[in-house]
Amino acid sequence: MSVMTSRERLHCRRSILTMSISAFVGLAGFPRSGDAAEMVEIENFDAVGRSVGRVRMPKLAKSDAEWQKMLTPESFEVARHAGTERAFTGAYWNLHKDGLFRCICCATALFDSRNKYDSGTGWPSFTRPISHDNVVEKSDDSLGMQRTQVSCKRCDAHLGHVFDDGPPPT
Repeated sequence: MSVMTSRERLHCRRSILTMSISAFVGLAGFPRSGDAAEMVEIENFDAVGRSVGRVRMPKLAKSDAEWQKMLTPESFEVARHAGTERAFTGAYWNLHKDGLFRCICCATALFDSRNKYDSGTGWPSFTRPISHDNVVEKSDDSLGMQRTQVSCKRCDAHLGHVFDDGPPPT
């Protein structure tokens, strides 16, 4: 997840255009001729966080090699393998600018900075997603704990875990 700079927004626009063209010709991880496309419905948001409606689109699936080409090694480990960056080291844990946090893999809007709070953990923390339509929650009993893991609905990128010790709604 990230807050995008103007340079990143330009890159995102180019990526979306590239994905659109690639999807048209059957590339970029989208189903090929004869394959059944898994569709997901997400809610789109403009740059200031206003909903611009829901859209159905193909679930984004790529190989590890394809993800590695577009992500840094740390982002790949966190987003694709549910890794964890060291606390208090990430670019966004102490960021206080207004804006949207979008998926680093597919640019889906995930969180609004207005719902960010200082959890004291060293990681960006939010009271809720920008839309429950854009995330998936599932039970995670790894590491000997019962937790709820949160992922991006469109591409399955790992976003973190839900904890019940923050301000409501947690």
